[in-house]
Amino acid sequence: MLRTRTPVRSLTKADVDDALELCSRNVPAHVFVAARILEASSTGTLGSAMVVREDGHLSSLCWASANVVPVETTAEARRLFAERIRRWRGRVASLLGPREEVVDLWDDVEPHWGPPRAIRAHQPLLATSTPPSALGVVPDPRVRPARADEVDLVLPAAEHMFTAEIGYAPYTGSARGYRGSLAALIAQGHTYVVVEGGEVIFKTDIGSLALGCAQLQGVWLAPRLRGQGLAAPMLAGVMEQVMAGPAPLVSLYVNDFNAAALATYRRLGFAPVGDFTTVLL
Repeated sequence: MLRTRTPVRSLTKADVDDALELCSRNVPAHVFVAARILEASSTGTLGSAMVVREDGHLSSLCWASANVVPVETTAEARRLFAERIRRWRGRVASLLGPREEVVDLWDDVEPHWGPPRAIRAHQPLLATSTPPSALGVVPDPRVRPARADEVDLVLPAAEHMFTAEIGYAPYTGSARGYRGSLAALIAQGHTYVVVEGGEVIFKTDIGSLALGCAQLQGVWLAPRLRGQGLAAPMLAGVMEQVMAGPAPLVSLYVNDFNAAALATYRRLGFAPVGDFTTVLL
């Protein structure tokens, strides 16, 4: 019996422009994948992305590494992608992205992978291109990019944020690998901090930067300082610097049960532009 060749294949250099065009259809939702593609195209390691072409056009894309992230996928493409990733259970940490696409993918792979660690079913995707100062929020002048020699200063804040958000520590045993990832973010100028008395009391990172959009992640304020109205001016300081520099559009996504964060983001001008789901494995 003849086998029909699957239309799923790995992304190649020849596909990069088409893949970025697909991401540009919804930049706040797809900036993570666009940034990974740009990074991979510079190093020649594009194999982490899978694509489907229909009638010669790249119609669906799925980033499939430690994070599985669908981009503008059709129902049929999601079925095909799920067939590929079913055997990757041990190497995938999460499925994330637009809610409908992620839920559909998860329905296909869950019977093969078993129960997840957690599902964050509704995560509002927010974006803004309005500087907070235009809304009357005065940026905290202490906010600045972290310096290369401040990795060990940033480490406790980053570790605390990760553990509180994900539910487990970012590393076991040596912190060397995690410290290296923090150092890489800092070297790129993607980590912003407020340092007071030799301690990081606020931090956030540009997790993804592409197509004129910066997606923030890891927004953290020292627990003892919460509830005092400090987060908005500090985050405003990050947004003003980012908007004046690498990206006029800023996005992030947040758990729908985090009422305090949602109120802060509304104050800063963020508005809903979509709905994410994250499946933690």
